[in-house]
Amino acid sequence: MRILVVSIGRLKQGPERELADRYRERFNDAGRKLGFRGLDIHEIPESRARDTATRIAEEAAAIQAATPDRSTLVALDERGKSIESSAFARHLGSWRDAQAANTVFMIGGADGLSPELRRKADLTIAFGAATWPHQMVRVMLLEQIYRAATILAGHPYHRA
Repeated sequence: MRILVVSIGRLKQGPERELADRYRERFNDAGRKLGFRGLDIHEIPESRARDTATRIAEEAAAIQAATPDRSTLVALDERGKSIESSAFARHLGSWRDAQAANTVFMIGGADGLSPELRRKADLTIAFGAATWPHQMVRVMLLEQIYRAATILAGHPYHRA
């Protein structure tokens, strides 16, 4: 199974980019041994539309265009479930075991994801009740994806 993170906004050079790259590389190294085909990131420019509804609609269309057909969809949204790392790992492992071709994690822009994308998601998760900048969400997501691989591999990185 290939993992794809589709994110509104770009990570500029700096500590967030370095952390994101580090966790992505770590996952790619560990994930191959576990049957994952890699982790790709697709950055989509933020919409420049003046009104919120148009921005959300344009960004949703771009996310859908970047999403392969028949993918397992995970929305990152503050209204989602807050799940433990071990449960997150079980989801990834079960999708892999069910031979899902792709799991796509969708990260919206400043206005969030469209209601349509949230409805289509197989799982909607939140990193707590707080609102986070999309750059931080991406780093936290990549760390959790790497952590999930270590849990599935029985590696001591995750201690709980």
